[in-house]
Amino acid sequence: MTDIKNIKKKYLIIHGPNLNLLGIREPKIYGTTSLADINIKLNEFADNNSIELEIIQSNSEGAIIDALHNGMNKVIGVVINPGAYTHYSLAIFDAVAACGLPVIEVHLSNIYSREEFRRHSVIAPACIGQITGLGWYGYILGLEALIRS
Repeated sequence: MTDIKNIKKKYLIIHGPNLNLLGIREPKIYGTTSLADINIKLNEFADNNSIELEIIQSNSEGAIIDALHNGMNKVIGVVINPGAYTHYSLAIFDAVAACGLPVIEVHLSNIYSREEFRRHSVIAPACIGQITGLGWYGYILGLEALIRS
């Protein structure tokens, strides 16, 4: 018989468009931490908390939707930074709503202190929460929220 307490829980991390350029893209807004550095920190957190992560980055809306669909039977929660898709992708909203998973939306910068068009998320209403403006640590907080929910 399998001991459920010893089975690792798996979460999906989705990094959206242009996040592959972190560390060099607008460092005054997004900081100097690279996406590889963020993923290292996420994997260290996962190891310390006996969870598994599936981490993807895509500049493609369709690939992000596919990752959400594919996660439906493989993970128990999602942390997503939809990047610019935040502001207009009803298709990602629909995928988040349809997947039936708890999803936390994360943004490195404070979208509410930026340009007017960045202050509205069409994704947020389908999520259980949103973390914005805390840099890379927002991903950790998102995972902590999912673990404790």
